[in-house]
Amino acid sequence: MIELTVEVRDKSYPIHIGEGALALIGQEVKRLKATSVLVVSNTTVAPLYEKRVLESVRSAVDVPVSCVTLPDGECYKDLMHIEKILGAAVDAGLDRKSYMLALGGGVIGDMTGFAASMWMRGIDFIQVPTTLLAQVDSSVGGKTGVNLPAGKNLIGAFHQPRSVIADTSVLRTLPAREVSAGIAEIIKYGLLGDAAFFTYLEEHMAALRALDPEVVSYVVAHCCEMKKAIVAEDEKEAGVRAKLNLGHTFGHAIEKLTGYSAWLHGEAVGAGCVMAAMLSQELGYLSENDLERVKALVEAAGLPVCIPSLPMQAAKAAMAGDKKSVAGVVRFILMESIGKSFIAQAPEEKVDGVMLRSGWY
Repeated sequence: MIELTVEVRDKSYPIHIGEGALALIGQEVKRLKATSVLVVSNTTVAPLYEKRVLESVRSAVDVPVSCVTLPDGECYKDLMHIEKILGAAVDAGLDRKSYMLALGGGVIGDMTGFAASMWMRGIDFIQVPTTLLAQVDSSVGGKTGVNLPAGKNLIGAFHQPRSVIADTSVLRTLPAREVSAGIAEIIKYGLLGDAAFFTYLEEHMAALRALDPEVVSYVVAHCCEMKKAIVAEDEKEAGVRAKLNLGHTFGHAIEKLTGYSAWLHGEAVGAGCVMAAMLSQELGYLSENDLERVKALVEAAGLPVCIPSLPMQAAKAAMAGDKKSVAGVVRFILMESIGKSFIAQAPEEKVDGVMLRSGWY
């Protein structure tokens, strides 16, 4: 078992990574002195792991445990389903020492954290990520929220979990498409700040897609190490943390224009990383060789490197309303080279050219 610690402000919390980590849930609930627990999951994950979670908690501590199950999918990441979680909190009689527990992927983690941030003006929660994307990225760092028709994650809060429990054995139940979606966020880490890790991914992509236990444990831990360092430096994204959005400016526009249903988040991020690399090369920063390496690795991960025809002007309007924009001016995460990123604006004609070459119209 790999254990890391995230340091933020005046508190810290552990990340437990490894096969069989679900068994730790009960001991964590006991350590944190929860008076009751509300498990939030979805219709895909609950039948697989909810029983094991309940058994772990009940074997360790005698507190009330209840469950709420949401439909599965990014298109349900909205205020209506937050209200369902809060309604379950009412029914369970959660108090200020109660915990919510997110059992699922990034959507469940984001929604549970956001609901916890609101219940009685903020209670604690535990992240139990069950997708590769959530284990390497979204479960760590305290970003929570939901989507609006106007854009992705426009409502939310920074609300750190008190524990993250990443059981890598549960990834074996993921469809191949979900594995590839998670790899997009992994590639992002190499691009934004670790050229050696990018090379490792080039050399081990087949093993990663096959969920080789040794490779998966190393990759999950390495991404969490990178993210915890960034979060410790910039918890609320006033500076360097924005680099974690590499690929997301274009990616969020793809998700919005396809109704948060046709593309998985990771698929949109994968295509977005390629577009960010193309824009970096177009602006004279990234070499042609590095651009081809980015395209090749994204493609090797089973991810799209371009998009089906989508309206460019609508996408640009979506990007202008993105959280990273300032006064309506879009800021991109660009690359000087693989492993060296920076935040900058870009001339509109350069952005248009990249978008047209990527499949927008």
